[in-house]
Amino acid sequence: MTRILPLTVVFIFAIYFKTNAQSLPYGFPDTDRTKISLNHDWKFHLGNPESKNFVVDLDDSNWETVNIPHTLKLTSLTLDGLNDEKTQLVFHREVGWYRKTIPVANSNKKVFLEFEGVHQVTDLWINGKHIGQHAVGGYTPFHFDITDFVEKGKDNQITILADNRRNEMVPPDPGPFDYVKFSGLYRDLYLVETNPVHVTFNWETLNSGVNITTPTIDIINKNAVVSVKTSVKNETAKSTKCQLLTRVIDKDGLVVLKLTDEVDIWPGQEFQFNQIGSLEDNVNFWGIDNPYLYRVNSVVIVDGKEIDFVENKIGLRKFEQDPIRGFILNGEPIELIGSNRHQQYPYLGDAVPNALHYKDMLQFKEYGWNIMRTAHYPQDDALIEACDELGILVYEEAPTWISISDKGVWWDNLEKSARTMVRNHRNHASIVMWGAGVNHRGYVPRVHNTIKQEDPTRLTASQGARWTGWQTSGLTDINANMLYGPFLWDRSEPIFAMEGGRGAAAVAPYKKDPLMTGLISWTAHAYYTFHPTHSRANDKRDRTRSGMMTIFRDPRPYLEWYKAEMLEEPFINIQEEWVPDAKEITVFSNANEVELTLNGKLIERLKPSNDTIYDGLDHAPFHFKNIDYNSGKLVAKGYLKDGNTIETSKKTPGKPYAIHLHLDTEGRPFIADGTDILVAYATVVDKNGTPVFDTDHLIKFSVKGDASVIGDNADINANPMFTEYGVAPALIRAGNTVENITVTAKCKGLKSASASIALAPYDRNEIQKNAKAIYDFKSERVDLGAPDQLLQFGWQPWYGTDEAENMYSFQTFKGSKAKIVKGSDDGITRWLGEMNVIGKYGYAYGEGLLAIDDKGVNLVFDNLPKGTYKLTTWHHAPSSNSDSMDPNIEKLKSVTIHKLPYEKSIIVASEALVGDKQVDVQVTDGKQMQWEAPGIGVIEFTSDGISPVTINFNGKGNKGIWLNAFELSEWK
Repeated sequence: MTRILPLTVVFIFAIYFKTNAQSLPYGFPDTDRTKISLNHDWKFHLGNPESKNFVVDLDDSNWETVNIPHTLKLTSLTLDGLNDEKTQLVFHREVGWYRKTIPVANSNKKVFLEFEGVHQVTDLWINGKHIGQHAVGGYTPFHFDITDFVEKGKDNQITILADNRRNEMVPPDPGPFDYVKFSGLYRDLYLVETNPVHVTFNWETLNSGVNITTPTIDIINKNAVVSVKTSVKNETAKSTKCQLLTRVIDKDGLVVLKLTDEVDIWPGQEFQFNQIGSLEDNVNFWGIDNPYLYRVNSVVIVDGKEIDFVENKIGLRKFEQDPIRGFILNGEPIELIGSNRHQQYPYLGDAVPNALHYKDMLQFKEYGWNIMRTAHYPQDDALIEACDELGILVYEEAPTWISISDKGVWWDNLEKSARTMVRNHRNHASIVMWGAGVNHRGYVPRVHNTIKQEDPTRLTASQGARWTGWQTSGLTDINANMLYGPFLWDRSEPIFAMEGGRGAAAVAPYKKDPLMTGLISWTAHAYYTFHPTHSRANDKRDRTRSGMMTIFRDPRPYLEWYKAEMLEEPFINIQEEWVPDAKEITVFSNANEVELTLNGKLIERLKPSNDTIYDGLDHAPFHFKNIDYNSGKLVAKGYLKDGNTIETSKKTPGKPYAIHLHLDTEGRPFIADGTDILVAYATVVDKNGTPVFDTDHLIKFSVKGDASVIGDNADINANPMFTEYGVAPALIRAGNTVENITVTAKCKGLKSASASIALAPYDRNEIQKNAKAIYDFKSERVDLGAPDQLLQFGWQPWYGTDEAENMYSFQTFKGSKAKIVKGSDDGITRWLGEMNVIGKYGYAYGEGLLAIDDKGVNLVFDNLPKGTYKLTTWHHAPSSNSDSMDPNIEKLKSVTIHKLPYEKSIIVASEALVGDKQVDVQVTDGKQMQWEAPGIGVIEFTSDGISPVTINFNGKGNKGIWLNAFELSEWK
């Protein structure tokens, strides 16, 4: 009897399988692995931890429908008026139930649920059966293998309990801590399916997943060695012959290194492939100014079929902590200047979408900051990826804050958190140091040793405080301390402020003293805390603490100084507003001098302040004092070193008149995924558009289209919103419809404003969304020369003889041949052997072919498959570098080919060339090319797969044409 599925189920499965049908770019492996976002359409219930909300037939239709990232409940800026303790006894100490039904295909695949982070203990049920519990902590990823618990080919009911109740066994509990530990299923969640033979998750064991290191980074000679260790597990019942293909890919999608190994993996065995290779040509290093990333694509192949893959991004960089010069990146000392960062956002707590993590780091870059510390816990993958892409160094640490437990399970969980943190982020270029202790208490041998076992390549930091513990690096690599005031330091080793003050005077000592490695200021953004004594602890409107920016990421005025000090482009800014009580004006600029005028009348022209508190700075502030106020326009004009000028102005603001609305979309799309968020800033301005910063307005936001204002229907005082620095912010959450939305800001007595943005499409298929083309082109390098030539390492030899028919059979392009053909019957060819030219690839261009013919010489390719090719040719006139130590010196005395006249410039021509049909190439000469590049020609040509392709090399003076070597590659 044939069973017929109900139409609705068929429809659901059709949608699911359509989503999983991957449309991948050129060359990207299409394997059994899928990774689908499960962030959408969960049923949510708050509380009742003892309820049996996991049963399959539970009626959850009245539960709230939510998307992930999700917090158990939205939070006001006053922490809901709650006066909790720093141990956070009550606030968000609840549980949340999440339920969702998903189809799982009928296949032999492994099925996993991958969690990026849940606060803080997680229980999982599949179809009413308890699968397991993750109780290590809320800041690191984990997964459940649900293969044996799902019903394949059917819908499966998932229930998750996110338990954020206080737990003395789970760091950073039991507290206290100077931040709020928020709640919920707050980071991304995925359904991952793989072949039974698959690459494991990085965090499973010490040797699991992919571990990429760079044993050698040579900045001088521009080369790198890349080591890739990849663990593949065979979860079949039989031994499997498994091939691992690992490719390093540049930004253009070109494979620059390919590594292949094959091994038999036993049933149940997790085998670690250990591969290593080197890059020598066109190597790009990762740095804060040029964060170049390579992709490492690892493919598992069984019986000729690509069955699994993973891809990581890496940066080639070399860093060290020098005892004299401080922190060295790629051979150059840099002063580490940046800020600590909490992952909190207003209302949302920790439930932050990926786009806002990226925006935070884009803002770091805007101010020239080059380092970020993840205070005080591991943070989102999206944040670390943003640092990789933008060139921001990272100091990451396991979740702690001051408290030291005496419970063994607590320490076990701290160790597990540290291990998972390292395993999860070890391949990221941006991470250069790990915190190796308990925050503010100093280094902990167990934590340090754990991290060094996991990752011996990076630095560890002591996480000390100036008021407690041994004031030293101890076991760790860096003496990292809280430096807010006087501290104990004997200068026997560098010191690094993992926390400290902010602004010009705070930064100056670190820029002056190379032994003061750097300053990570406290803190980038205002943050939630139950700290009882900070300046806003009892504020009735906003209790967030500290921050060089508000919790809405609106910069405070003094922050602009960093742009003058840390960035290269000309900059000038007036800090204060020009209002009646203004007595002093501070200008931030990287100009040599600044001239200040009021209504066209000169006030003063100054050099940067010479106050000793600024010693060490490149661009101290300009302080204009004792100014007589008059309303009008204040202009600061900077005179730059190159003779150019730059200026800015501030006007006396009039009465509040209107709203200017800005949607912060720079550097990002706004995705119609139901979870994406952007920040809207409504600034109060006068009739002339001048911001009015001392206003106290309540501004109401509304949205037309499929989006909403966060907090609109919650009693958290989010909308309408008060102004700070004349700005009222709001968080706008995207809906699911691809359309234009319009945000409007209104306030009684002010002219309203609107701004629009288009919502972009969303793809929940993570592999399809992130995949980029891979051009794994065949290529072959050929070294031409007489039979006695010295072959260049790794190249194929073409041994030629004078006046004979010289033909080369390709190794890579099977069946294809190359031959040298004289341009005319009157031409001559001479093959030169060993000449000993110094230089990179000197063995290739130190010998070769010299042809003399007024028609030039032809390189002819036969039987090349149809397609486009790239041909690189070397043209150098060698002379001997031999001396009395050379056993071939007597032979070289009789060689005269290299003394024949030759063309200094040649023309490479063919009707098969793409674009221009000829290219000019300069010919180099000599016995020593240590610091210069030889003559190289690069062309692209096409083959029809039938006719020979003829490339002609000729000059204009009927002199010799040198051809030493070539590389033939398939091309786009």
